[in-house]
Amino acid sequence: MAAPRLALSVFVLMLAVVALSEALRGTGPKKCCFKFNETPVSKEKLVGYTMTSQRCNRSAVLLKTKAGRELCVKPSAAWVKEVMTYLDNKTLPGETSNI
Repeated sequence: MAAPRLALSVFVLMLAVVALSEALRGTGPKKCCFKFNETPVSKEKLVGYTMTSQRCNRSAVLLKTKAGRELCVKPSAAWVKEVMTYLDNKTLPGETSNI
């Protein structure tokens, strides 16, 4: 009679440990890139960019187009660095320059 209760207690305890460890791990990154666009994209077609999470296996930049698409590109590519600099320096509508 004690053996089934012990087995059930051990099972419930193990289930609680697994649930707790999964909860502490948290949710994964929202978006990671597995394939990359190698073709340079015109700066005029882009509206912004974001970096993928550090929790992704491969570092990537998500370029946002005027058409609403997101393209995965390698941040080490020279043209990507140039596009990121261009977008960083681009003044937003309604903003005035202090130069």
